[in-house]
Amino acid sequence: MKKSQKKTQEALAETFGSNVFSDQVMRQRLPQNIYQALHRAMEEGIALDPAAAEVIAAAMKEWAVERGATHYTHWFQPLSGQSAEKQEAFIAPYKRGDVMLEFSGRALIRGEADASSFPSGGLRATFEARGYTAWDCTAPAFLREEPDGIIALCIPTAFCSYNGEALDTRTPLLRASEALNKQALRVLRALGDSETRRVFANVGLEQEYFLVDRGLYRNRRDLVYTGRTLFGANPPKGQEMNDQYYAAMRQRVSGFMAELNFELWKLGVVAKIQHNEAAPSQHEVVVSYDGAVAACDQNQLTMMMLRKVAARRGMAALLHEKPFACVSGSGKHNNWSLGTDRGENLLDPGRDPASNIRFRLFFLAVIAAVDRYPGLLRMISAGLSNDQRLGGHEAPTPLISVYVGEPLLRMLRGGSLTGANGTINSGVSTMPALSQDCNDRNRTAPVAFTGNKFEFRMLGSAQSAATANAILNAIVADELMLVADRLERADDPNAEVQALCTEMFAGHHRVLFNGNCYAQEWQEEAARRGLPCYPTTVEAVSALTEPETAEMFARQHVYSLPELESRAAIGYAAYIKALRIEGNTMVEMQRRAILPAVMRWQGELASQCAGLDATGASNGPQKTELATVTDYTVALYAAVRALENLLATLPEGTDKVHAAQWRDGILPAMEAVRTPCDALEAHMPSDLWPVPTYGELLYHV
Repeated sequence: MKKSQKKTQEALAETFGSNVFSDQVMRQRLPQNIYQALHRAMEEGIALDPAAAEVIAAAMKEWAVERGATHYTHWFQPLSGQSAEKQEAFIAPYKRGDVMLEFSGRALIRGEADASSFPSGGLRATFEARGYTAWDCTAPAFLREEPDGIIALCIPTAFCSYNGEALDTRTPLLRASEALNKQALRVLRALGDSETRRVFANVGLEQEYFLVDRGLYRNRRDLVYTGRTLFGANPPKGQEMNDQYYAAMRQRVSGFMAELNFELWKLGVVAKIQHNEAAPSQHEVVVSYDGAVAACDQNQLTMMMLRKVAARRGMAALLHEKPFACVSGSGKHNNWSLGTDRGENLLDPGRDPASNIRFRLFFLAVIAAVDRYPGLLRMISAGLSNDQRLGGHEAPTPLISVYVGEPLLRMLRGGSLTGANGTINSGVSTMPALSQDCNDRNRTAPVAFTGNKFEFRMLGSAQSAATANAILNAIVADELMLVADRLERADDPNAEVQALCTEMFAGHHRVLFNGNCYAQEWQEEAARRGLPCYPTTVEAVSALTEPETAEMFARQHVYSLPELESRAAIGYAAYIKALRIEGNTMVEMQRRAILPAVMRWQGELASQCAGLDATGASNGPQKTELATVTDYTVALYAAVRALENLLATLPEGTDKVHAAQWRDGILPAMEAVRTPCDALEAHMPSDLWPVPTYGELLYHV
């Protein structure tokens, strides 16, 4: 190995995970009996002895303080979709004029947060403030450094109400992971596997985002308040040349990504892939696979670091699903597979999928779960911002279907696997033959099998992945429970497996579609098949409280009915609040910036026309332009007035009826404002237009 390579490898080894209280650190710092007790708690799902927690807390504090930490916090993920924390100093009074550093086992295990100030959907009233945070010992603590020198020890925790209801996204994911493990093990045992001890979802997340100049960002109130541009005429060039995708990165972006990688690596986040995306100023970072809980934690840290590093470098990271109307929006592809503690992937077809009974059974169980609960899968991508992206010929449609590829579809129908798992010859003698996967890829499908995993493509870039994976784990666990029940009752399990595979395909093949999901023909065919469609968030959120859904979550002990009702209320309330914020921001920008600028230009044109008349000229381009600008200005002013009136009169509420009223009222009213505004931008001198344009935002990085 060359010296430079060795130096790089040593630097990466020293950096990676340096801010994580990892298994290696625990092995070094904890007594062996405490280390083993912690692992038993993690692997067997048993409570940790309080005496052991005291020892772990002492070691954790010592490690953190050695690295400069002054505070600790219970790091949790409330139903706002963000992470939250309340920092407490290690420092404590000791004697007059003296202090000591303390961190007890009780402080590690249990914390308290104001539950009335987070979204609860009715689980907590304003006067009912108490909420608890509880240490999730399966996730490692980590240090978060800030540029000003503050270092805090972050302890991953769950968040619940005084009565024990889950007020976060982590708790249901942990419950669903346990349910998936339980039911998958039952299936494996029925198939004769007595060695596997644990089954878990492996998740890999692809995070898309935009980078814009921070100075331009701060001059767009819509970006600051809503995360997207509410106005903006198309620039002369968008993404039609396809010259941004995978292109060489701009120097400023390359420097940003280098710092982002460094910060993520310190946190033990394996940022593996980075590249330019399809739209100008759009990029992607991909983190390696991990267990579902760890992957969702790492994605929260990735989103946080995207914003922080961008701010340090004079940029803003936009995670909104549709920040610009003229180019592709941003998603977060959720790659999901089933792994075992023996290192096996239960969704790996192997060299001969047709004879791989275990693969076919788990593969069909996922397909059956998707077909049985399409509303829930649409719900995990619900939200005003993601509605603006889905189905726009840049992202999957809101009509749920599964792509498996023609070879696997033929296999499920009882045919051969010809045309798959072969080789591809480029025709160039110096190039090796390429191995062919068992299927192609389909970017228009909401759910796609991509070789040994399912890719759920509808999740929005700003959304928490925890709820999505909790629901995926739960619905697959429920389907596996039905499979296990059949196999355990069967006199001949092998024959029963064959019968099950045949029945599952016959009962759920309607959801399989390998063609273009954007095509109108598919919409018509899907309707003939009886597949439901959830075009907007208003319809999608209602899937949470359907009786069949509530019964399934109760069976798997993932959500109680009050928890489901609370999340539906939060979904509707968030939708209405987002519309209100967007509408008010649009009015403010018009009243305080755009309309005054337009009227100044209108006045200037009128003065020019008066000057023409004074010279005896009866015609001129100024008069034509004045007439055009006046027409658009009148339309714009009337549309702003109408939007103001709607915002003042629409009723408040947190249910489906009120959400539909806001959708059907505000969205058309906002479009009526935007249309003449964007037209006026094309008629205004650039020095008079009061906000940065799309061309400046997309190309000035």
